[in-house]
Amino acid sequence: MEETYLLNVEGVKKKILHGGQGELPKLQDGSKITFHFQTLKDDFERTVIDDSREAGIPMEIIVGKMFKLEIWETLLRSMRAGEVAEFWCDAIHTGMYALVSRGMRRIAEGRDPLEGQKHRCGMGNMFDYHSTGYEDLDELQRTPQPLIFIMELFRVEEPWAYKRDTWAMSKEEKLAAVPVLHREGNRLVLRKEFGQAAEKYQEAVICLRNLQAKEKPWEDGWLKLESLVTPLVLNYCQCQLELGEYYEVLEHTTELLQKHKDNAKAYFKRAKAHAAVWNEREAREDFLRVAHLDPSMAAAVKKELKQLGERMRKKHVEDRKRYQGLFQPPRRP
Repeated sequence: MEETYLLNVEGVKKKILHGGQGELPKLQDGSKITFHFQTLKDDFERTVIDDSREAGIPMEIIVGKMFKLEIWETLLRSMRAGEVAEFWCDAIHTGMYALVSRGMRRIAEGRDPLEGQKHRCGMGNMFDYHSTGYEDLDELQRTPQPLIFIMELFRVEEPWAYKRDTWAMSKEEKLAAVPVLHREGNRLVLRKEFGQAAEKYQEAVICLRNLQAKEKPWEDGWLKLESLVTPLVLNYCQCQLELGEYYEVLEHTTELLQKHKDNAKAYFKRAKAHAAVWNEREAREDFLRVAHLDPSMAAAVKKELKQLGERMRKKHVEDRKRYQGLFQPPRRP
């Protein structure tokens, strides 16, 4: 069935490719819509720009949360569960698509979608940076054009029927979620489920970082949030130490120490990570900083330095045995 419909929106045409079931869903603020989408250029080849199926994860948007591409909410309102439809949208509706796609691609790559942005609106960021980091999106940004969206609607969930993702929460909801996530992480640590605990700590940090992005650095609001971030990052790093992800620990502790130069616990965890990857000099320097900053940790530092010395001596002996035969002349038969 391929009938073309004109929605009551200028510059939009709809073609149903596969009919859905039931009535049109009644959307309200907070409803979650789950769907797959494909974005194509309106050219002869119908060039594919994005396809959520390639990432293997359906797209989700929350009604009323000011999703940057407002036309998508309008399109989805016209669909039934299970329906597949093709929408042609004029350039008046697609001008922000490059920025929206940039964020979705960064999330699929495991990166922060707000990485590198200043505290400004999306359009302001676009003019600040000139490039999205993706050549095809830069072209769309320079020359807005009509786009084709093929969407498959899976389900619509009422606000009370699902667990809210942290990015969809209000400021108050995020602040309330942080101590809950912190406690869940601690509970998982006691059960030695370090991977799951790390995820809880990381989710809490993301909540706080999103709130920090709206504050001026080093002012009272920012500092208050930073005081909540620091112990969560340290807990995350402890989990990574337990999991053997030492370079992950080096990265996060170093970033933390750039802002908090006197944090003895951060130096201690970084020292243990250095020791684990055989960076003897760096490990000793960090352990000695710990003892200087926090004399109560002197006994722990002494124990770690002793273990480090023993490990390094053992390694040197093994290295000599391994390489001593390399420089001896071969025996004659």
